[in-house]
Amino acid sequence: MIGRIIKLYILFCLALSVYSQSPGGSPPTYSRSLETALRTELFTTNTYSVLQRPEDRTRVKVSMTLLTVNDMDIKNQIMSVSGYFSLSWLDDRLSWTNTSATSQDYTNVRFLFSTETYVWKPALIVENSVDSISVITDKNIPMRINPIGNIEWNPTGIYLVSCSSDITYYPLDQQTCTIKLTTWGYTNNEIFLVYDTKPIELGFYSENGEWVLVSASGEQVQDKSRGGQSFSSLSFSITLRRRPLFHALNTILPVVLMAFLIPMVYRLPVDSGEKIGYSLTVLLAYAVYLTLISDNIPSTSVSVCYLTVYLVIVLGLGVLSVVFVILVISTFHLGDKPISSCLGAIGRLIARIICNDKCSCCHKKQNPDTVTPITESKKLPAEMQLEDDETTETPMTYQAFSVLLDRFFFFVYLTIVTVTTFLFSLLGFVHFASL
Repeated sequence: MIGRIIKLYILFCLALSVYSQSPGGSPPTYSRSLETALRTELFTTNTYSVLQRPEDRTRVKVSMTLLTVNDMDIKNQIMSVSGYFSLSWLDDRLSWTNTSATSQDYTNVRFLFSTETYVWKPALIVENSVDSISVITDKNIPMRINPIGNIEWNPTGIYLVSCSSDITYYPLDQQTCTIKLTTWGYTNNEIFLVYDTKPIELGFYSENGEWVLVSASGEQVQDKSRGGQSFSSLSFSITLRRRPLFHALNTILPVVLMAFLIPMVYRLPVDSGEKIGYSLTVLLAYAVYLTLISDNIPSTSVSVCYLTVYLVIVLGLGVLSVVFVILVISTFHLGDKPISSCLGAIGRLIARIICNDKCSCCHKKQNPDTVTPITESKKLPAEMQLEDDETTETPMTYQAFSVLLDRFFFFVYLTIVTVTTFLFSLLGFVHFASL
């Protein structure tokens, strides 16, 4: 009786074991021991090689998640961004969906996590990096492996890349920089890169205080050739526009205000003794400001900064104003001596331009040689009256001529500064509005 019971128990255990291994049986529940058994089977029993690529030509999907733009240094032409690449590829050696190829059913192990120490990864570099050109690697970042053998890896980093800056409209500029990703060691016949669904993800992007992110996109570029072999490459383009408020208040406005100080030197009286000191002070202030702005502009001749052109024009006007002020002062100190006929003609021309012959230095007086009693001239017929309004110009002195020069240079300088400032401002605003 006891032997029969033992036999029945053994048959029941065998039936239960067969049932659990049959296709209709439920797979083992997840446990650490089950995952350990799967790892052992995939990486040890199956002799997985980390140096061997999954396929003859492995297809790697790539996308980039941009976290923030740290800096855009147009002086050194470097862009710094924080982000991470999302890489995914298929390695069927790490698949456990086919239960007939494994020792047991591992269906309830939904994911495995490993690192590049144990799993093959593509060798990629950021081609235009200025910090260090090396293969993207991080042994601390886990790789997610799903049951079909698809691997997802997200290496993070701060990427410093070279960026050719366009300084034409600085500080109302817009820059486009690229991050170039290419394979290293593996040719295009062994690894080829393709974009994922969306080349650049911006869901976690944080705004930069100086630059506005205008657009971010991916561009399939021509494969790079090195040593007669072709290597797969991808390019991620990032377009940034500078926020104008800071530079408008700290760069453009002071420049324009100082430009209008130059004509004011000609409103100072010559005998005040401040004209030459004033003109030199404005000139030096502009020279210092030009130096400060030049420190932030790259030393390149590919494009010319319009702001620098404006500063050079105003600086040239300041240099010439020193020369003209010296001319005015030297003319004034020649005293009351009458000027030559040539200078007199120039003075009359200037008077017609700026004061329509009504200025104090070109007034008219009656000719002393024409003497006609007023009472008699009134009695004569109109056609026989002597022309008592014949006048001669008062001889112009050097002091009066210096006053005319002051007024003339003030008018000319104010006109040039106003027109130049308007044209450059209009050019910058039209460009900024078109961005």
